[in-house]
Amino acid sequence: MNAEIIIVGAGIIGAACAHAFAARGLDVLLLDDARGGATAAGMGHLVVMDDNAAELALSHYSLNLWRQWAPQLTDDCAYRNCGTLWLAANDEELAVAEHKRALLDSEGLGCRMLTASAVQAAEPMLRPGLVGGLHVSGDAIVYAPNVVRWLLAQQPNRIRQQQARVSEVSGNRLRLHSGEWLSAEVVVLATGSARELCPELPIKPKKGHLLITDRYPAGIRHQLVELGYVSSAHSSSGTSVAFNAQPRPTGQILIGSSRQFDSLDPAVEHDVLARMLQRAIDYLPGLAQMNAIRSWTGFRAATPDSLPLLGPHPTQPGLWLALGHEGLGVTTAPASAQLLVNQVFSQPCAIDAAPYLPQRFALTEQPA
Repeated sequence: MNAEIIIVGAGIIGAACAHAFAARGLDVLLLDDARGGATAAGMGHLVVMDDNAAELALSHYSLNLWRQWAPQLTDDCAYRNCGTLWLAANDEELAVAEHKRALLDSEGLGCRMLTASAVQAAEPMLRPGLVGGLHVSGDAIVYAPNVVRWLLAQQPNRIRQQQARVSEVSGNRLRLHSGEWLSAEVVVLATGSARELCPELPIKPKKGHLLITDRYPAGIRHQLVELGYVSSAHSSSGTSVAFNAQPRPTGQILIGSSRQFDSLDPAVEHDVLARMLQRAIDYLPGLAQMNAIRSWTGFRAATPDSLPLLGPHPTQPGLWLALGHEGLGVTTAPASAQLLVNQVFSQPCAIDAAPYLPQRFALTEQPA
């Protein structure tokens, strides 16, 4: 055995898993090929999502864990409890906001409906004419790459990092690109490129664009999301855009979002970026006078039901999965790690783990 635990993928999910296993006294080898992934490309929004009961349970549980981490995080992790404003552009979306309020309120989450004038007072940069919104006070933002570094620094004697590309996985054994085989009691696959190693996994890459502005003395104070975002986020084909803007502690505004299933090209696609920015300007007209300093893309690993795979691989003993988080990897990292570790130790989980188990899909091994 080369380690008690080997984790493939050193993004926020892999780092959270390494941190959780090390906290249990296990020695962890964390492998990463340094090609970059969703953690470095994402927004870092910590948000309770409620598209279904399982998504709500996982994100709610995880935000509670984030709040436990928050006082310990270093300044460069940029954790801010800014809250989220879900914006209603018409009466239909206002009804959606009210439904969301009732659901979140039943879960004990702090939220309140805002009138049109209250929305305008809370965020003067927003265009006039919005009919109202929902303020969710417990949501936050964070700079995920620095959280990864913070997590791995908490147990330096337990977590060993190695830059290496994995070319094959077989249960609790894996082969590096160099040809070397490694083994552990438990191997955890926590990488967005997992389908390269396990082609039977029901995962598709979902491309997204982001853009960040220059620094300005006045901006926005909350994460701003249109209520049409949910239908966009869970579309299963084609290209969609929705308004999503985040205040950064630097005075910049981070702008999203787009989703594409039909492109594997990492290059910025200017027609998609233009659509996304026009949507953002529709809500924040002042953006048109701001300088953009950078735009980029990334790929989210999406499952058919938009829930992650957390648990044992159904046909490969010793191989465990922590992947397929799509756009909620940063939000749900702490909870995902706890659910996985509790399963490995055969201990009760704080929430029902069944909705996230890989066995919910019929995985058929692909021929070699």
